[in-house]
Amino acid sequence: MNLNILLVEDQAIVRQGLKIILEQDPSIRVAHEAENGRKAIEILQNHIVDVILMDIRMPVMNGIEATREIKKQWPAIKVLILTTFNDEEYAMQALKEGANGFLLKTSESAKLLDAIYSCMNGGLTIHDEVAAKVMPRLLQRTKKENPSKATHPFSSRELAIIKLVGEGQTNREIAEKLYLSVGTVKNHLTLILQKLDLRDRTQLAIYAVRNELTEH
Repeated sequence: MNLNILLVEDQAIVRQGLKIILEQDPSIRVAHEAENGRKAIEILQNHIVDVILMDIRMPVMNGIEATREIKKQWPAIKVLILTTFNDEEYAMQALKEGANGFLLKTSESAKLLDAIYSCMNGGLTIHDEVAAKVMPRLLQRTKKENPSKATHPFSSRELAIIKLVGEGQTNREIAEKLYLSVGTVKNHLTLILQKLDLRDRTQLAIYAVRNELTEH
């Protein structure tokens, strides 16, 4: 797997440090850099990448706004938020806009690399400190906002897949647990997303947690 990365970060010295860390992995190349969300979108008009490492607080266009626009125009591109701010509001907004993960800059380099590969495989990585704040808020959503389990239009296999997505499992891990092929899992996910009118598996993971379909 050869991955092209777009770094979106307003501090040049931080971009340089991240580039050094990322390119220690021979399968990763920092193909482009941008100092704000608007510049990132301009780059994507001509150059498609696999993963975007996105800061939140930036001039001109911040990371939340950029993620919203990028996911609208290029839904297949993975967006991994990397920020200094341990703020559940930022995390909730980022996930709502389709971000594929939320890490703090205090993360070790190995954790960052793992998160990149995880999101490429369909996983959702949320920094532990942030997850501890976000997950209770998702679980506190009222039944009025979210339909009860009885109204879910899913087969038992679909429910099993949704549950595992909500627990952060990748397609390959789901396939192994349910004794299915990866292709079959992907087909089920496509149908599930259509039924729920959701954009991607990140939104599906949030749906699973909100509707208490996970075990934790």
